[in-house]
Amino acid sequence: MLSQPTFVPVGTQATVKSLSPEELEAIGVEIFFCNTYHLYLRPGDKEVRKLGGLHQFTRWNGQLITDSGGFQVFSLAKDHNGAGNLVKITEDGVEFRSHLDGSLHFFTPEKSLQIQHNLAANYLIAFDECTPYPATKKYAQKALDRTHRWALRSLAEHKKLNEKLNQDLKLYGVIQGSYYRDLRQQSAEFICSQDFDGIAIGGVSVGEPKDKMREAVSYCLPTALKANKPIHLLGVGEIDDLFDFFGQGITSMDCTLPTRMARGGQFLHRTGDINLDLKNNFKNQIMNAKYKMDQTTLDPNCHCPTCQKYDKAYIHHLFKTQELLGYRLMTIHNIAFMINTTQQIRDALKNDTFNQLKKSWLGRI
Repeated sequence: MLSQPTFVPVGTQATVKSLSPEELEAIGVEIFFCNTYHLYLRPGDKEVRKLGGLHQFTRWNGQLITDSGGFQVFSLAKDHNGAGNLVKITEDGVEFRSHLDGSLHFFTPEKSLQIQHNLAANYLIAFDECTPYPATKKYAQKALDRTHRWALRSLAEHKKLNEKLNQDLKLYGVIQGSYYRDLRQQSAEFICSQDFDGIAIGGVSVGEPKDKMREAVSYCLPTALKANKPIHLLGVGEIDDLFDFFGQGITSMDCTLPTRMARGGQFLHRTGDINLDLKNNFKNQIMNAKYKMDQTTLDPNCHCPTCQKYDKAYIHHLFKTQELLGYRLMTIHNIAFMINTTQQIRDALKNDTFNQLKKSWLGRI
């Protein structure tokens, strides 16, 4: 069983960038997110199936989740010469060109589920249309209606494949509706009424202001909670998000934040000064000159392998010289920070001390 709540690191290409499965396990990672679109293109879902599925392919003993591929189809599938977006949406599915070589492909709900069943992660996502921000209400309604029809087709294909392949994979339906209250509520009611194993909230963190993102989630969360199923928030996961959404009943979130930050030399830490932490969003930059001779760890309260052994001065040097070890050490720390913060939240929810914990971090309940 997956712990609840859980932060889910992103391993787009079936790897959390630069880290081995053993390193992920050592810092408490239970599950990570793989990308269907990318793995379909390279190495190919059929190839992964022949190699034993994602677990055997990656040698990962924990759990895995794959998305539907829809988000990347709409956001990445552009002409490989940069000539613009070449995505064609029909009732049947989406025609797109690979961002790698411009080759033409067609995803349907059925195709997405066939790919995901070949990859064989523990948790799958129904094929949906991720509405861009901003979107007119007319377009958002049209996309939502199509997403609901695709959800039913995804569910039917999933059940068929589970039986045919003797699998017991779990499927999440996706709530959409852009930032319109009535559409979000309509979508929540529809998705929650279907026989999905879990509920995913999608179409957020796609370029909208954070207050709009929070509003969109608030419109559909009450209905989702009534379904008494796991709820995954797609693509969200800053520190304040962990407290705000896990505290409201979201059971899992995925985000590229810790690995993306690590690539740029940013590390997560908590100074204890709430105003300073909030101002910096719990982030700092290791390449700052003040760390050149700093022999303290990235975070004094972190017990990850990086903080147990290395100081800021050495990691500063690694980033200044563009050594890959710096990136690895920073990635270990940032993911461990998210995992450990989630563990604190999990314990506080269990012990009925969540409000005190949240206030000590964010200065508010």
